[in-house]
Parts: sequence; structure tokens; C-alpha cells
Amino acid sequence: WVANTLDFNKTYDASVFETTIRVVGGLLSTYDLSGDNIFLEKARDIADRLLPAWDTPSGIPYNIINLARGNAHNPGWTGGDSILADSGTEQLEFIALSQRTGDPKYQEKVEKAIVALNKTFPADGLVPIYVNPNDGTAYGTITFGAMGDSFYEYLLKAWIQGNKTSSVKPYRDMWETSMKGLVSLIRRSSPSSFAYICEKTRETLTDKMDELACFAPGMLALGSSGYGKVEAKKILSLAEELAWTCYNFYQSTHTKLAGENYLFNPGRDMSVGTTWNILRPETVESLFYLWRLTGNVTYQEWGWNIFQAFEKNCRIESGYVGLTDVNLALKDNKMQTFFLAETLKYLYLLFSPPTVIPLDEWVFNTEAHPLRIVNRNDDIAGSERQHKPTVGLQSRKTGRFGGN
Repeated sequence: WVANTLDFNKTYDASVFETTIRVVGGLLSTYDLSGDNIFLEKARDIADRLLPAWDTPSGIPYNIINLARGNAHNPGWTGGDSILADSGTEQLEFIALSQRTGDPKYQEKVEKAIVALNKTFPADGLVPIYVNPNDGTAYGTITFGAMGDSFYEYLLKAWIQGNKTSSVKPYRDMWETSMKGLVSLIRRSSPSSFAYICEKTRETLTDKMDELACFAPGMLALGSSGYGKVEAKKILSLAEELAWTCYNFYQSTHTKLAGENYLFNPGRDMSVGTTWNILRPETVESLFYLWRLTGNVTYQEWGWNIFQAFEKNCRIESGYVGLTDVNLALKDNKMQTFFLAETLKYLYLLFSPPTVIPLDEWVFNTEAHPLRIVNRNDDIAGSERQHKPTVGLQSRKTGRFGGN
């Protein structure tokens, strides 16, 4: 079907971000797993259609592009500005595409955006969610939830993708700065002392945390190994605290499924803000990383409980649906694609041997598509010669993070 039917020449206004993480990332991952060139050819086709989005004065991309015509723009509701997560979450896919094809243009485009953001990078590493594509300046709310989240994730993962060499150290440096900022947003509830990540507008903190921000425990755990021993222990401890909070987002409702976001009020711990659940993966993603990196089976137990809640409340004859209210168990009528790509995949991997997609050989993009880690070499053609895409999953070595 991909070879004979998949056609990207559509007069369709596509999200550059969503298309990159789902389509480009999915095709590249399938190429890395199978070695079949058709997937690389299709990834290149769709990426070429996305590239004009980066043709801005600053290099910060527009977030919407017509796949057939190549004209790019930003959504009207942003006032012409780009969104941080949408503009800073293409690095893994486009760098991988340059490595696999030997063509540096993809990597150059996406790294220009990071260079632009780094020019105005704040001392605390916390970038507001709206970014001007003309001059790279940012304003608005600071959040590890919607519209901010995966920018920080990709700073870390671009460092991992480049095999943590000196050429990708600037990504790690930016990420560590941002993690100092994250720590400054941590507060604890009363009476139960749940750690949570506030949102910030100018100097005002809001005691609200999205379920989307529950990717952060996994990110912190994944990045902890790059610190010295004392700091690594602190970061991992914070990851475990935040994972406990996110698990309780689920446990605190009637259905044992999390709402979209939570409010923290003194004396009341957490309460559901927006009541829907659309089968999001972020909490089970963090449980997967924490289990892989600590060997603590508690994270498997928590994941099993969440899976059982999905089975009980969301499974119907034709698939799974979300809930419009996690306390009333009211169903909606849609199964989001990330339920298969991420939620069930991370649950599957949570109960698989650590030798399946070992974390020292693969890095997951933000849509949970595994990409092979390749030594970063800015002589892209040289990098490509070293790349061997075919993978035998059962024969992979356990590796640094593979042990239980």
C-alpha cells in the first residue's frame, strides 16, 4: 500500500509538527526496522513538501503548509506567530533523514530553528509558547504541557540521537538549563505533598498541570544519566515524584483514568480541571522509561492498572474510545491515532524484555516511533556510510540501559 497507493501530492493544509512526528517519523522508523528503501523514499517525499515552512527570516518555521502547493503560514488564532512545540519538535526526524539519505538540507533547516531560539534563550531555559517567525522572540505562557512540552523533550533526545558526542553537546547544555527552570516551577500540594509542575505567565505561577506534562518524569529519568552522580540522583528522584503524581491523576477519578489537566488548591491536593480523557500516552510513557532505567516493577503494576482502566471504560466492539468525563464514564466516539502509536506501544514495551528496542541503540520520537542512534557526523555522507538500517530485534545486545 505504501509503495503503490500512498500519495502526498494533496491540496491539503497540513500541520508541519503533526506530519513530521507521525508521518516522517513513522516512515523513518519503519525504514530503520525493516531496511526497505520504499519507506525512506516516502519519508523524503513528504519531508521535501514540508521544507518551505522553514523559509522565514529567523528560521523558525511556519506551522501549517499546503502539501501540494508549498505555501506556508501560521494559524489565525496565534496572531501570526509560531508555536514553540510545533517549531522545535522536528529535529530528530529531519536529522535522521539527512543521516539516512546523505543530504544535509533537512538537518540544516531544523537546526537553524534551534540556533534562532538559542539566540534569545532565557537564563532559566524556559521559553514561552508563542514565537515570532520573523525575529525569534517569544512571549506568552511557559508550560511543560500543551504547546511547550516536546520542545524540551527534543533538546534531550537530539543529544541522545547524536550518541552524546561533542557535536550535539549544545543540545544537552540547553536542556540542562531548561531543567533548572523546570525545577523552579515545582511545587508540592497539601496535604499529600504531590510534586507538580506549575505554569508561568511573566512572574505569575498557576497551580495547574496538564496530563501532557506527564512526559516529564520519563524525560528526566532518561536525561539523568548525563549528570554527575549526586545531581543524577536528584533528577531521578524528582522524576519518580512526578510519576507518582501522574499516576494519581488516574487513581483520583471514578474511572481510574486521568482528566486532561489538574488544578492544585491548598488543602485539596489535586482536582480534575478539564474532564475528558482522549487515550493519551504520557503517563505510561514515563512508566516505561522509569521501569527500564530503575528495574522497579512498581511501574509495571501502575501501568497494568491504567491498562485495565482503559479496557474497562474505553474498549468497544470496534476499538477504543475516549471519555468526555472521567468521573461519569461518558464515552466519546473517536480513537486517536496516538493510542496505537504511543499508548499501547509503551504499555507493550513496559511488559517486554529490555532487549526489545534497547535505549542505548534507539531513541523514540515524540510519537513513540523508534529511530536508530547514529554517531553524529556533520559530514552527512560519511555518517550515511556507517548506517546499517536492518535490525534483528531478538539478537540485539542488552546494552547500557538494558539490564533489569
